[in-house]
Amino acid sequence: MAKLSIRDLALQGKTVFIRVDFNVPLAPGGQEITSDKRIRAALPTIKYALEQGAGVILASHLGRPKGKRNAEMSMAPVGAKLAELLGQPVTVAPDCIGAEVAALKPAAGQVLLLENLRFHAEEEANDPEFSKQLASLCDVYVNDAFGTAHRAHASTVGMIAFVPQAAAGLLMDKELQWLGKATQNPDRPCIAILGGAKVSDKIEVIVNLAKVVDKLIIGGAMAYTFLKARGEATGKSLVEEDKIPLALELMNSLGDKLMLPTDHVVAAEFKAGAENEVVTVIPEGKMALDIGPATIAAYEAVVKASKTIIWNGPMGVFELKPFDTGTVAVALAVANSGAVSVVGGGDSEKAIKSAGVSDKITHVSTGGGASLEFLSGLVLPGVAALTEK
Repeated sequence: MAKLSIRDLALQGKTVFIRVDFNVPLAPGGQEITSDKRIRAALPTIKYALEQGAGVILASHLGRPKGKRNAEMSMAPVGAKLAELLGQPVTVAPDCIGAEVAALKPAAGQVLLLENLRFHAEEEANDPEFSKQLASLCDVYVNDAFGTAHRAHASTVGMIAFVPQAAAGLLMDKELQWLGKATQNPDRPCIAILGGAKVSDKIEVIVNLAKVVDKLIIGGAMAYTFLKARGEATGKSLVEEDKIPLALELMNSLGDKLMLPTDHVVAAEFKAGAENEVVTVIPEGKMALDIGPATIAAYEAVVKASKTIIWNGPMGVFELKPFDTGTVAVALAVANSGAVSVVGGGDSEKAIKSAGVSDKITHVSTGGGASLEFLSGLVLPGVAALTEK
Protein backbone atom coordinates (compact mmCIF):
# COMPACT_ATOMS: atom_id res chain seq x y z
CA MET A 1 0.00 0.00 0.00
CA ALA A 2 1.71 3.17 -1.19
CA LYS A 3 0.94 6.14 1.03
CA LEU A 4 0.59 9.76 0.03
CA SER A 5 3.88 11.66 0.42
CA ILE A 6 4.39 15.30 1.32
CA ARG A 7 5.73 15.63 -2.23
CA ASP A 8 2.21 14.81 -3.49
CA LEU A 9 0.60 17.72 -1.59
CA ALA A 10 -0.12 21.24 -2.86
CA LEU A 11 1.27 23.25 0.06
CA GLN A 12 1.35 26.81 -1.29
CA GLY A 13 -0.60 29.04 1.11
CA LYS A 14 -1.66 26.06 3.26
CA THR A 15 -1.14 25.48 6.96
CA VAL A 16 0.53 22.07 7.35
CA PHE A 17 0.54 20.18 10.65
CA ILE A 18 3.69 18.02 10.86
CA ARG A 19 3.87 15.37 13.57
CA VAL A 20 7.58 15.17 14.34
CA ASP A 21 9.58 13.15 16.85
CA PHE A 22 11.23 15.77 19.03
CA ASN A 23 11.40 13.46 22.06
CA VAL A 24 15.00 14.52 22.64
CA PRO A 25 17.18 13.70 25.65
CA LEU A 26 17.44 16.57 28.13
CA ALA A 27 19.94 17.28 30.90
CA PRO A 28 18.49 17.36 34.46
CA GLY A 29 16.29 20.42 34.82
CA GLY A 30 14.98 20.15 31.28
CA GLN A 31 16.69 23.23 29.87
CA GLU A 32 19.55 21.72 27.86
CA ILE A 33 19.25 19.28 24.95
CA THR A 34 22.02 16.66 25.07
CA SER A 35 21.43 15.36 21.50
CA ASP A 36 19.71 17.19 18.65
CA LYS A 37 19.75 14.16 16.30
CA ARG A 38 15.95 13.85 16.18
CA ILE A 39 15.51 17.53 15.43
CA ARG A 40 18.04 17.35 12.59
CA ALA A 41 16.29 14.26 11.19
CA ALA A 42 13.09 16.30 10.70
CA LEU A 43 14.77 19.29 9.02
CA PRO A 44 14.40 18.08 5.39
CA THR A 45 10.62 17.77 5.74
CA ILE A 46 10.26 21.11 7.57
CA LYS A 47 12.42 22.91 5.01
CA TYR A 48 10.53 21.31 2.12
CA ALA A 49 7.19 22.55 3.50
CA LEU A 50 8.58 26.07 4.02
CA GLU A 51 10.07 26.15 0.50
CA GLN A 52 6.67 25.14 -0.91
CA GLY A 53 5.09 28.21 0.69
CA ALA A 54 3.36 26.59 3.65
CA GLY A 55 2.90 27.85 7.17
CA VAL A 56 4.26 25.05 9.38
CA ILE A 57 2.85 23.77 12.68
CA LEU A 58 5.07 21.21 14.43
CA ALA A 59 3.86 18.88 17.18
CA SER A 60 5.61 16.30 19.33
CA HIS A 61 5.61 14.69 22.73
CA LEU A 62 8.60 14.99 25.06
CA GLY A 63 9.19 12.61 27.93
CA ARG A 64 6.40 11.16 30.03
CA PRO A 65 4.53 13.98 31.76
CA LYS A 66 1.50 11.68 32.27
CA GLY A 67 -1.11 14.14 31.12
CA LYS A 68 0.07 17.03 33.32
CA ARG A 69 2.03 20.18 32.59
CA ASN A 70 5.66 19.80 33.62
CA ALA A 71 8.13 22.66 33.11
CA GLU A 72 11.03 20.19 32.80
CA MET A 73 9.38 18.65 29.71
CA SER A 74 8.48 21.87 27.91
CA MET A 75 9.19 22.20 24.19
CA ALA A 76 10.82 25.63 24.76
CA PRO A 77 14.45 24.37 24.59
CA VAL A 78 13.53 22.37 21.46
CA GLY A 79 12.12 25.51 19.85
CA ALA A 80 15.33 27.41 20.58
CA LYS A 81 17.49 24.64 19.09
CA LEU A 82 15.22 24.34 16.04
CA ALA A 83 15.40 28.09 15.41
CA GLU A 84 19.19 27.84 15.52
CA LEU A 85 19.23 24.90 13.07
CA LEU A 86 16.70 26.47 10.68
CA GLY A 87 18.25 29.92 10.86
CA GLN A 88 14.87 31.56 11.41
CA PRO A 89 12.51 32.34 14.32
CA VAL A 90 10.34 29.58 15.76
CA THR A 91 7.32 30.52 17.86
CA VAL A 92 6.66 28.16 20.77
CA ALA A 93 2.97 28.02 21.63
CA PRO A 94 1.83 28.09 25.28
CA ASP A 95 -0.25 24.93 24.66
CA CYS A 96 -1.17 22.61 21.77
CA ILE A 97 -4.91 23.39 21.58
CA GLY A 98 -7.22 26.30 22.34
CA ALA A 99 -8.02 29.80 21.11
CA GLU A 100 -4.65 31.24 22.13
CA VAL A 101 -2.87 28.62 20.02
CA ALA A 102 -5.23 29.05 17.07
CA ALA A 103 -4.46 32.79 17.09
CA LEU A 104 -0.77 31.98 16.48
CA LYS A 105 -1.52 30.39 13.08
CA PRO A 106 1.73 30.67 11.06
CA ALA A 107 1.79 32.57 7.78
CA ALA A 108 3.60 31.14 4.74
CA GLY A 109 7.26 30.55 5.63
CA GLN A 110 6.67 30.74 9.40
CA VAL A 111 7.05 27.98 12.00
CA LEU A 112 4.93 27.36 15.10
CA LEU A 113 5.97 24.65 17.57
CA LEU A 114 3.15 23.41 19.80
CA GLU A 115 3.72 22.72 23.47
CA ASN A 116 4.19 19.08 24.57
CA LEU A 117 1.23 17.01 23.32
CA ARG A 118 1.40 14.73 26.35
CA PHE A 119 0.63 17.59 28.74
CA HIS A 120 -2.90 16.44 27.84
CA ALA A 121 -3.91 12.89 28.80
CA GLU A 122 -6.24 12.95 25.78
CA GLU A 123 -3.23 12.61 23.43
CA GLU A 124 -2.32 9.07 24.49
CA ALA A 125 -6.02 8.21 24.96
CA ASN A 126 -6.62 9.12 21.29
CA ASP A 127 -9.56 11.27 22.41
CA PRO A 128 -11.81 12.31 19.48
CA GLU A 129 -12.51 15.83 20.77
CA PHE A 130 -8.81 16.50 21.39
CA SER A 131 -8.04 15.07 17.92
CA LYS A 132 -10.62 17.40 16.37
CA GLN A 133 -9.07 20.42 18.12
CA LEU A 134 -5.60 19.53 16.80
CA ALA A 135 -6.98 19.06 13.28
CA SER A 136 -8.76 22.44 13.40
CA LEU A 137 -5.33 24.14 13.38
CA CYS A 138 -4.37 22.98 9.87
CA ASP A 139 -5.34 22.39 6.24
CA VAL A 140 -3.26 19.24 5.69
CA TYR A 141 -1.47 16.70 7.90
CA VAL A 142 1.99 15.13 7.58
CA ASN A 143 3.46 12.42 9.81
CA ASP A 144 7.26 12.43 9.90
CA ALA A 145 7.56 10.68 13.28
CA PHE A 146 8.27 7.04 12.42
CA GLY A 147 9.39 6.46 16.02
CA THR A 148 5.80 6.97 17.20
CA ALA A 149 4.02 5.30 14.25
CA HIS A 150 3.33 2.19 16.34
CA ARG A 151 1.21 4.26 18.76
CA ALA A 152 -2.46 5.00 18.04
CA HIS A 153 -2.53 8.44 19.66
CA ALA A 154 -4.51 11.57 18.80
CA SER A 155 -1.63 13.18 16.89
CA THR A 156 -0.62 10.01 15.02
CA VAL A 157 -4.04 8.51 14.20
CA GLY A 158 -7.04 10.30 15.75
CA MET A 159 -6.77 13.70 14.08
CA ILE A 160 -6.41 12.16 10.60
CA ALA A 161 -10.17 11.52 10.55
CA PHE A 162 -10.67 15.30 10.63
CA VAL A 163 -8.23 16.40 7.90
CA PRO A 164 -8.74 16.14 4.11
CA GLN A 165 -5.29 14.65 3.38
CA ALA A 166 -2.68 12.87 5.51
CA ALA A 167 0.76 12.20 4.04
CA ALA A 168 4.12 10.78 5.03
CA GLY A 169 7.02 13.17 5.55
CA LEU A 170 10.39 12.66 3.89
CA LEU A 171 11.83 10.77 6.89
CA MET A 172 8.76 8.54 7.17
CA ASP A 173 8.90 7.95 3.40
CA LYS A 174 12.50 6.79 3.68
CA GLU A 175 11.73 4.44 6.58
CA LEU A 176 8.84 2.81 4.71
CA GLN A 177 10.90 2.54 1.52
CA TRP A 178 13.90 0.74 3.01
CA LEU A 179 12.18 -1.34 5.69
CA GLY A 180 9.55 -2.32 3.12
CA LYS A 181 12.12 -3.33 0.52
CA ALA A 182 14.16 -5.36 3.02
CA THR A 183 11.18 -7.31 4.33
CA GLN A 184 8.93 -7.59 1.26
CA ASN A 185 11.07 -7.48 -1.88
CA PRO A 186 14.70 -8.07 -0.92
CA ASP A 187 17.60 -8.76 -3.26
CA ARG A 188 18.92 -12.23 -2.45
CA PRO A 189 20.63 -13.77 -0.59
CA CYS A 190 18.79 -11.93 2.19
CA ILE A 191 19.88 -12.41 5.81
CA ALA A 192 18.80 -11.14 9.22
CA ILE A 193 21.15 -10.64 12.15
CA LEU A 194 19.35 -10.56 15.48
CA GLY A 195 20.92 -9.97 18.87
CA GLY A 196 20.05 -8.56 22.25
CA ALA A 197 19.20 -10.02 25.61
CA LYS A 198 15.88 -11.80 25.29
CA VAL A 199 14.23 -14.21 22.88
CA SER A 200 10.89 -12.96 24.22
CA ASP A 201 11.61 -9.46 22.83
CA LYS A 202 12.21 -10.83 19.33
CA ILE A 203 9.81 -13.79 18.95
CA GLU A 204 7.55 -12.04 16.43
CA VAL A 205 10.57 -10.68 14.55
CA ILE A 206 12.14 -14.15 14.29
CA VAL A 207 8.89 -15.74 13.10
CA ASN A 208 8.19 -13.00 10.53
CA LEU A 209 11.73 -12.68 9.18
CA ALA A 210 12.05 -16.46 8.91
CA LYS A 211 9.50 -16.24 6.08
CA VAL A 212 11.65 -13.68 4.25
CA VAL A 213 15.33 -14.41 4.82
CA ASP A 214 17.70 -17.10 3.58
CA LYS A 215 19.73 -17.12 6.80
CA LEU A 216 18.89 -15.99 10.33
CA ILE A 217 21.98 -15.22 12.44
CA ILE A 218 21.53 -15.09 16.21
CA GLY A 219 23.92 -13.42 18.66
CA GLY A 220 23.81 -11.76 22.05
CA ALA A 221 22.41 -13.27 25.23
CA MET A 222 19.30 -14.51 23.41
CA ALA A 223 21.48 -17.15 21.70
CA TYR A 224 21.97 -18.99 25.01
CA THR A 225 18.29 -19.82 25.42
CA PHE A 226 18.55 -21.57 22.03
CA LEU A 227 21.78 -23.35 22.95
CA LYS A 228 20.35 -24.55 26.27
CA ALA A 229 17.29 -25.82 24.40
CA ARG A 230 19.69 -27.83 22.25
CA GLY A 231 21.20 -29.37 25.36
CA GLU A 232 24.43 -27.36 25.44
CA ALA A 233 26.05 -26.09 28.65
CA THR A 234 25.42 -22.37 29.22
CA GLY A 235 27.06 -21.80 32.62
CA LYS A 236 25.93 -18.52 34.18
CA SER A 237 24.87 -17.07 30.80
CA LEU A 238 21.52 -15.31 30.63
CA VAL A 239 18.85 -17.89 29.72
CA GLU A 240 15.07 -17.47 29.62
CA GLU A 241 14.10 -20.83 31.09
CA ASP A 242 10.41 -20.36 30.27
CA LYS A 243 11.24 -19.78 26.59
CA ILE A 244 13.25 -23.00 26.11
CA PRO A 245 10.29 -24.93 24.60
CA LEU A 246 9.67 -22.04 22.19
CA ALA A 247 13.38 -21.92 21.24
CA LEU A 248 13.28 -25.65 20.52
CA GLU A 249 10.18 -25.19 18.36
CA LEU A 250 11.83 -22.34 16.43
CA MET A 251 15.01 -24.37 15.87
CA ASN A 252 12.99 -27.30 14.54
CA SER A 253 11.03 -25.11 12.13
CA LEU A 254 14.02 -23.06 10.94
CA GLY A 255 16.44 -25.96 10.40
CA ASP A 256 19.73 -24.96 8.77
CA LYS A 257 18.38 -21.46 8.08
CA LEU A 258 19.28 -20.66 11.71
CA MET A 259 22.89 -19.89 12.70
CA LEU A 260 23.96 -19.92 16.36
CA PRO A 261 27.35 -19.21 18.01
CA THR A 262 29.80 -22.12 18.05
CA ASP A 263 32.35 -20.48 20.35
CA HIS A 264 32.09 -17.85 23.05
CA VAL A 265 34.05 -15.28 25.01
CA VAL A 266 33.34 -16.07 28.66
CA ALA A 267 34.12 -14.43 31.99
CA ALA A 268 33.27 -15.08 35.63
CA GLU A 269 31.89 -11.59 36.14
CA PHE A 270 29.99 -8.94 34.23
CA LYS A 271 32.39 -6.01 34.13
CA ALA A 272 34.69 -4.14 31.75
CA GLY A 273 38.12 -5.72 31.42
CA ALA A 274 37.09 -8.92 33.24
CA GLU A 275 39.49 -11.82 32.78
CA ASN A 276 38.13 -13.82 29.86
CA GLU A 277 38.77 -16.76 27.56
CA VAL A 278 37.42 -18.26 24.34
CA VAL A 279 35.64 -21.61 24.74
CA THR A 280 33.45 -23.94 22.71
CA VAL A 281 31.83 -25.38 25.86
CA ILE A 282 30.81 -22.84 28.50
CA PRO A 283 32.06 -23.98 31.93
CA GLU A 284 30.09 -23.75 35.16
CA GLY A 285 30.57 -20.44 36.94
CA LYS A 286 31.22 -18.47 33.74
CA MET A 287 28.95 -16.50 31.45
CA ALA A 288 29.16 -15.83 27.72
CA LEU A 289 29.54 -12.10 27.02
CA ASP A 290 30.46 -12.13 23.32
CA ILE A 291 30.67 -14.42 20.30
CA GLY A 292 34.05 -16.06 19.71
CA PRO A 293 36.44 -15.79 16.72
CA ALA A 294 35.16 -18.93 14.90
CA THR A 295 31.59 -17.60 15.12
CA ILE A 296 32.72 -14.18 13.92
CA ALA A 297 34.39 -15.79 10.90
CA ALA A 298 31.30 -17.86 10.07
CA TYR A 299 28.99 -14.86 10.39
CA GLU A 300 31.33 -12.65 8.33
CA ALA A 301 31.31 -15.20 5.49
CA VAL A 302 27.50 -15.21 5.32
CA VAL A 303 27.36 -11.39 5.52
CA LYS A 304 29.94 -11.06 2.73
CA ALA A 305 27.84 -13.21 0.37
CA SER A 306 24.59 -11.34 1.06
CA LYS A 307 22.70 -8.82 -1.06
CA THR A 308 20.28 -7.65 1.67
CA ILE A 309 21.01 -7.46 5.41
CA ILE A 310 18.57 -6.67 8.22
CA TRP A 311 20.27 -6.12 11.57
CA ASN A 312 18.69 -5.59 14.98
CA GLY A 313 20.62 -6.09 18.21
CA PRO A 314 24.27 -6.53 19.32
CA MET A 315 26.27 -9.76 19.36
CA GLY A 316 27.44 -9.37 22.96
CA VAL A 317 27.78 -6.94 25.84
CA PHE A 318 29.23 -4.40 23.42
CA GLU A 319 29.17 -1.51 25.91
CA LEU A 320 31.87 -3.31 27.96
CA LYS A 321 35.31 -3.77 26.43
CA PRO A 322 36.67 -6.21 25.36
CA PHE A 323 33.21 -7.78 24.83
CA ASP A 324 32.46 -5.44 21.91
CA THR A 325 34.68 -7.40 19.49
CA GLY A 326 31.95 -9.52 17.93
CA THR A 327 29.51 -6.65 17.47
CA VAL A 328 32.15 -4.37 15.94
CA ALA A 329 33.34 -7.17 13.62
CA VAL A 330 29.78 -7.76 12.39
CA ALA A 331 29.28 -4.01 11.94
CA LEU A 332 32.42 -3.80 9.79
CA ALA A 333 31.37 -6.85 7.76
CA VAL A 334 27.92 -5.38 7.11
CA ALA A 335 29.41 -2.01 6.14
CA ASN A 336 31.89 -3.56 3.73
CA SER A 337 29.50 -6.13 2.20
CA GLY A 338 28.16 -3.87 -0.55
CA ALA A 339 24.68 -5.19 0.32
CA VAL A 340 21.56 -3.15 1.01
CA SER A 341 21.80 -2.85 4.79
CA VAL A 342 18.94 -1.82 7.08
CA VAL A 343 19.76 -1.35 10.76
CA GLY A 344 17.07 -0.90 13.41
CA GLY A 345 17.24 -0.38 17.15
CA GLY A 346 19.26 1.94 19.36
CA ASP A 347 21.93 -0.59 20.35
CA SER A 348 22.64 -1.54 16.73
CA GLU A 349 22.95 2.13 15.84
CA LYS A 350 25.42 2.65 18.71
CA ALA A 351 27.37 -0.36 17.45
CA ILE A 352 27.79 0.97 13.91
CA LYS A 353 28.79 4.34 15.34
CA SER A 354 31.41 2.78 17.61
CA ALA A 355 32.73 0.86 14.59
CA GLY A 356 32.87 4.15 12.65
CA VAL A 357 30.79 2.85 9.73
CA SER A 358 27.49 4.78 9.99
CA ASP A 359 28.05 6.35 6.57
CA LYS A 360 28.34 2.89 4.94
CA ILE A 361 24.93 1.64 6.10
CA THR A 362 22.09 2.02 3.59
CA HIS A 363 19.47 2.93 6.17
CA VAL A 364 19.53 3.35 9.96
CA SER A 365 15.99 3.38 11.32
CA THR A 366 14.99 6.23 13.63
CA GLY A 367 12.29 4.16 15.34
CA GLY A 368 13.34 1.52 17.87
CA GLY A 369 9.96 0.11 18.87
CA ALA A 370 8.37 1.03 15.54
CA SER A 371 11.08 -0.68 13.48
CA LEU A 372 10.80 -3.82 15.66
CA GLU A 373 7.03 -3.93 15.10
CA PHE A 374 7.51 -3.35 11.36
CA LEU A 375 10.06 -6.20 11.22
CA SER A 376 7.56 -8.31 13.16
CA GLY A 377 5.10 -7.89 10.31
CA LEU A 378 2.68 -5.80 12.37
CA VAL A 379 0.67 -2.96 10.85
CA LEU A 380 1.75 0.38 12.34
CA PRO A 381 -1.36 2.45 13.19
CA GLY A 382 0.34 5.75 12.30
CA VAL A 383 1.20 4.41 8.84
CA ALA A 384 -2.11 2.65 8.20
CA ALA A 385 -4.01 5.89 8.93
CA LEU A 386 -2.25 7.86 6.17
CA THR A 387 -4.03 8.53 2.88
CA GLU A 388 -3.37 5.97 0.17
CA LYS A 389 -2.13 7.13 -3.24
